[in-house]
Amino acid sequence: MLKIIDILTLLLYCAAIFWLSHKPSLPIPMLFEYQDKLHHATAYFIMAMLAWRTFRHFVTPPFILAIVSVVFCSLYGISDEWHQSFVVGRTADAWDWVADTFGAFMAIVLLTRFYPYQKLN
Repeated sequence: MLKIIDILTLLLYCAAIFWLSHKPSLPIPMLFEYQDKLHHATAYFIMAMLAWRTFRHFVTPPFILAIVSVVFCSLYGISDEWHQSFVVGRTADAWDWVADTFGAFMAIVLLTRFYPYQKLN
């Protein structure tokens, strides 16, 4: 049951990011320069934690689990930027993808450092 919950949580989170990316703009006040990069890094930090929780059901070696989680998030980030290139009022930005990947990488570094690995069935 935990496996299904983890999978559904990751899928719903990815769907939420897709839904937000499909909007022409988001009503977030800009308080400082590059604030959007912080939003991207934070969103993908959370996605990486969810990906790690999901993929630990399927991947045994901790290092491979870390790689799979970061690569999943990075590829989703690329697909999200590509998706935004078709949305009126939005643009694709390579630096957003870098922020996505950085946020995911930081989450996995912290998880592998401070949270004991265990494969779940």
